[in-house]
Amino acid sequence: MLKEFKEFAMRGNVVDMAVGIIIGAAFGKIVSSLVADVIMPPIGMVMGNVDFSELAIALGEGEGAASINYGVFINTVLDFVIVAFAIFMVIKGLNSMKKKEEEKPKEPPKPSAEETLLTEIRDLLAKQ
Repeated sequence: MLKEFKEFAMRGNVVDMAVGIIIGAAFGKIVSSLVADVIMPPIGMVMGNVDFSELAIALGEGEGAASINYGVFINTVLDFVIVAFAIFMVIKGLNSMKKKEEEKPKEPPKPSAEETLLTEIRDLLAKQ
């Protein structure tokens, strides 16, 4: 069973997927920082020094009261939009490269040695 698991885990697709997940998680952290630390502060300043991460609607009174943190939701939505756009651009680039590859004229396959020999025999017979 351990041998089967090792074969499964070391297949190319599984390793590629693991690398993609790790890079995606790191990319998500970068995007979250971009939104929270770079994009939202100027937007908050323009809107009158609003810190979006602190925007909330209190559902009760007191320190332990529940709240709807819509500012954090706005940051999360922006994170998603940026990640989705980045993925869209990567896929668009891959599709255009794939399309260019498909558009390249393909060389006709070279005839095998047997086909070449038969062609020569045919040509010799045609000359007789």
